[in-house]
Amino acid sequence: MLGALIGPIASLAGTFLQGQLEKTKANNEVKVATAKAKAIVIQRQATGEIEWDIEAIKGSTSSWKDEWITILFSVPLILAFCGEWGRGVVQEGFTALQTMPEWYQYSLGLIVAASLGMRGATKMFGKK
Repeated sequence: MLGALIGPIASLAGTFLQGQLEKTKANNEVKVATAKAKAIVIQRQATGEIEWDIEAIKGSTSSWKDEWITILFSVPLILAFCGEWGRGVVQEGFTALQTMPEWYQYSLGLIVAASLGMRGATKMFGKK
């Protein structure tokens, strides 16, 4: 009689353990798939950043854009060494820029960032 009870109980326990094993396998597969998807996203982000920089470099090879921005940034620097007159012009210019609409100020920042490339701009501003 005891043997007749052990068989079904053992079968029930085996079925339960098999179900737990399959559930654990399924959870592990989900974790692996999630990790692979995250890795793909990170890889695509890195590739996109590199592609952006390459396109920015290609675009600047036949352009005066970078030189123009360098000249514009150099003018206040040079005027700062031209005595009171030069420093006054620089100070008035920066005061006038502070009164410009924010969208204009941000647009100037974006123009410089686009010229330097996105990674160059974020390095300049201390972000990674």
